This record gives sequence, C-alpha cells and structure tokens, in this order.
Amino acid sequence: MSIALDPLDKKILTELQSDASQSLDEIAKKVGASKTPIWNRIRKMREAGLITKQTTLIDPEMLGLEACFFVLIRTSEHDENWQAKFLKTLLERPEVMEAHRLAGDIDYILKVRVTNAKAYDTFYQALISEVKIFNVTALLSMEEIKSTTMLPVD
Repeated sequence: MSIALDPLDKKILTELQSDASQSLDEIAKKVGASKTPIWNRIRKMREAGLITKQTTLIDPEMLGLEACFFVLIRTSEHDENWQAKFLKTLLERPEVMEAHRLAGDIDYILKVRVTNAKAYDTFYQALISEVKIFNVTALLSMEEIKSTTMLPVD
C-alpha cells in the first residue's frame, strides 16, 4: 500500500532521510514552511506508518567491521519449521545486516559484517550448526561503491 504525498511531504521526507537530527526550525527553513505544519505532517506520516523509526548510522570500519560478505544460500528445506528456525537464527546473529528471500536459483541472500575472514568462518560455522543448508556461497565485497538508506521520494 502506498501513501499519497504532496511536494511538501516529499521535501520533508528528503530532509529527514538526509539528517533526522535536524530541528523542526531547520527543516521548516529548508522546505519553505513554518514549524507547526511541518510537525503535523511528520506526526501524520508516523501515524500512517510511513515513517517507521529514527536511528543513527555508524561507520562499520571505525568499529573494526572491515569485511562485508554477501552470503548466497540454497536450501533443500522449505517447510514452515525450517523457515522458522532459519529466521530465528538470522535474527539472533548481529553480524547479519540484511536478509532477503529470493526468487530464482538462490533462496536467500545475507549481508554480513564482520572483522575479517576468520570472523566470517565463525559466523558460518555457527549458522550451519543451527540450520540445515544445502549450499552456501560467500562473496567478499572488495569495495563499497554505493550504500544509502535514502529512498527516492519523487
């Protein structure tokens, strides 16, 4: 389900995605409106579920998480119990930044952040000890070319 947004809503969302720590005064000045209507629109977008949460982005390399692996998973298991166990395992692993169920030959793709290859192996060993997996392929990202949390609102 999508929500109808007017140009002012889109400007507000762009500003919030750019830096949600901005004050209402700063946002209002940048989008050309006063504080009260800005606050009311933000509140309505939260209530509608469009704005889900505010968070802080942290540089992973400054935390020593220098290795980013994309993990391709194929499974021969597709029943509800296996999926529930797999989901529980992924949710409990802080290394897993993203997880997607796919259409096609690969069943799942994970984005995993760890300190190095040895830490990835520790993650891998823990994963396969928890759930039965047919095939795992790990791809090391050599360079992050683009990474954004900003969605296009135009």
